Amino acid sequence: MTTISLTQQLDNFYINNVILDSDGQASDCFGFYDWFCKDSSLERKGKRLMKMVNTWVNKRVTDTDKVYVFFKNNCTGRGIKYDDFRIVDRETGDVIYTVIPKCGHSGKAEVWGRENGFKEAIVTGENMREIHEKSF
Repeated sequence: MTTISLTQQLDNFYINNVILDSDGQASDCFGFYDWFCKDSSLERKGKRLMKMVNTWVNKRVTDTDKVYVFFKNNCTGRGIKYDDFRIVDRETGDVIYTVIPKCGHSGKAEVWGRENGFKEAIVTGENMREIHEKSF
């Protein structure tokens, strides 16, 4: 499967106000791969997450031509839902980072990554601002 780049996703978002899926299509999913929330909230959530993705790539060294992003809305089983975005290698399809602005389990911002096999959060903070200030 051919995927578009995060560069293309961000350009379409900021120029055309459109969220493209990894296959380059605009859909009613607004970049979400899986969700437990109401369909009607996906667009609002997707726009909020896309702005966070833009901040991520501006704060972290990210080659946006080599990756794409998708969103996931998670449910902890206790009814606490939370969103994340996943930065994915276009060549392999492997997730590089899962970025959680506010985890439903811990209440903290968390970044999980392939460098430790996603065994535990690589970094945590009270919010995304704290995450961006840390070196990892």
